[in-house]
Parts: sequence; C-alpha cells; structure tokens
Amino acid sequence: MTVSAERMPALYLSHGAPPLADDPVWPDELAAWAADLPRPKAILMVSAHWEEAPLALGATETVPLVHDFWGFPEHYYRVRYAAPGAPQLADDVRKLLRRAGTPVQDVPGRGLDHGAYVPLVEMYPDARVPVLQISMPTLDPQKLMDIGRRLAPLRDEGVLIVGSGFFTHNLAALRHAGGGVPGWSAEFDDWGHRALGARDIDALLDFEHRAPAGRLAHPRTEHFAPLFVTLGASEAELDQGRSVIDGFWMGLAKRSLQFG
Repeated sequence: MTVSAERMPALYLSHGAPPLADDPVWPDELAAWAADLPRPKAILMVSAHWEEAPLALGATETVPLVHDFWGFPEHYYRVRYAAPGAPQLADDVRKLLRRAGTPVQDVPGRGLDHGAYVPLVEMYPDARVPVLQISMPTLDPQKLMDIGRRLAPLRDEGVLIVGSGFFTHNLAALRHAGGGVPGWSAEFDDWGHRALGARDIDALLDFEHRAPAGRLAHPRTEHFAPLFVTLGASEAELDQGRSVIDGFWMGLAKRSLQFG
C-alpha cells in the first residue's frame, strides 16, 4: 500500500485488553479493517488510558510502550511495537489547538499505552506508520468534540484519527454477571447503535442520562469519551458512519466505528 494523500476517515475502536491477541476472531477483524483503509501517513491516537490536563503530546522520537496493566502472564509484558515517532504531526497538532486557545504541553517520555498499541499491533503489525498519542484533558463530551473539530484538518493530510476505548466498560459488574453478555451491556450497545444510526448527537452527548443502563455500562466514562473526539473530527460526515466491528468480548460490547 502507498501512503495516503487523500482524506482519511476517523475511527472509534474498542481496544480490548492484552489477551485480545489470543482471541480467535477479533485480531482478524482489526487486520481486515486496516487493510480496507487507505495507508495513513501517520496515526493520531486518543486512548481511554491517558487523561492529563492540559492536553499533552506523547513521545515524538523513540516511542516506548506503557505496560499499564497488572496481573497478566509475563508474555504480555514482552510485546514490542517500535512505531516511528511523528514530530511533524506533533507540530501540526500544537498549531491547530493553540490557534483555538487550547493549551498544549509536551510529555516526551510518555509512550503508547495498551489502548493504543494493543489494536495497532493487529492493524499495522509492521509498525511502520508514525504514531502520536495525545491525552484527553477532560471527560466532558462537548469539550472533546470541540478538540476533535480542531483536529479534523489533519485528515486531509493523510492522518488517521483514532479514538480508542470500549463501547461498554464495567469490569466490576462483570464479576457478578455470571458469564455471558449482561443485560446492561447489550442494552447500551443497542441504544448506542441506534443513536449513531439516527445521528442523534445530542443523545450521545448526554448518554449517561439518556441511555438505558448508561451508568452501569460506563460507571466512569473514560472508555466512551474518545468517541467524542472521533465525532468532532468527522462532524461533516456523520451520515457516512458505520459499525465495522460489533458483538461482544468477555461480556463487553466491542462495537467499533468508521466515519468517512
């Protein structure tokens, strides 16, 4: 594939945990998705696992990995993903956000957390696409949409904007679910799918109150929050949105979306 010079789509993906690599289905779904996309010039990643204010830019030279999980078998900590840094993309992000009055800081030692590298290992295993991860400075949906709007011009430069979270995420409740897909996860997934299909952005912004089992599906909202960066970055093309991956993994909705 050649590097894209066309407008890239914007994605929201459910990123799983380190054992995603061992799933018999999901890695192939992610790989097929990436194969259908134009080859990006660079990837801008917003993960549920990095909240920091002011908005922070991660490593732009050598990009380490952050093994931000505990209690897993040793081989998950030996995973490597030596993606190139994206200093030019970092400069472009600074300019776009500062021009809009959004403060930006640099955290040059901060690498890719598992919300970033776990799906990228499956989607771009050659690790040749430059990657920049930025933090979420807030969990406020409207403010995250505004950030996405500011970043949208990057898509015309061949940058793939990816919000990485999980469409439902309540690990504590899963421990008491008794196996299978709990009702709160299925109900929220269905509601979210229908709200996205109807382009009901107002409902999505107020998902904690409008969605069935909203607070059960997301007792803390960091895994749904990256969706709003994606929605802001693709606001003009919401009618082109579609679910690329759906279904459930360990009871959680793995719905993943493409706009544009």
